[in-house]
Amino acid sequence: LALTPFFAPLGHLSPPFCLPQGRPAFAGMFKGFTLEDVSGQNQVKSSVQRGIKQSIMDLYPRLEPVMKELWPKDGSMVVTKCKDHITMVVIDKIPLFFQQRDGPWMPTLRVLHQYPSMMYKVQVDKGAIKFVLRGASIMCPGITSPGGRLEKIPVDVPVAIYAEGTEHACAVGVMTMSSDDVTKLNKGNCIDHIHFLNDGLWKTKELA
Repeated sequence: LALTPFFAPLGHLSPPFCLPQGRPAFAGMFKGFTLEDVSGQNQVKSSVQRGIKQSIMDLYPRLEPVMKELWPKDGSMVVTKCKDHITMVVIDKIPLFFQQRDGPWMPTLRVLHQYPSMMYKVQVDKGAIKFVLRGASIMCPGITSPGGRLEKIPVDVPVAIYAEGTEHACAVGVMTMSSDDVTKLNKGNCIDHIHFLNDGLWKTKELA
């Protein structure tokens, strides 16, 4: 697994691209997600679409060369509202990004699997895999152990979560402490992981 550094430094990020203090993400928020959790879908003005797209490109600058492919100009965009204050960007019925309250826009795993270099990466050891796939938050020892890997990452930044010995990301989450604090403290929860393989969002390939 190659943990390449991000193209652009992300230390400059500020709200709304980082989680607001006092509003932690729900770990495994899509664990039981179904279509019944969708409360509404709305088409939005082109100015709103541009604002959302720009926010996403500011947070994930590596997507800029492929944005026309990922988000076609003539694609039908819908903003979908779900329970737990979740908003999704849906293009041509395909959910691409989601946001909780005014937290950072985060990619679905299907988008991340298409563009694996779009965000910071962490790797958990084999012992942590079963907990990741149950929707539990990730603890520091699962990353600092010999099977884990961690690049330099600020706090409150979205990350792709890989498992030791696997090729593709198995979850997407948000750092609850910086990588420096993870290695220094080596205890407690360091990532709220929000979306993981085989959760409800993964199983929802389309939103009509």
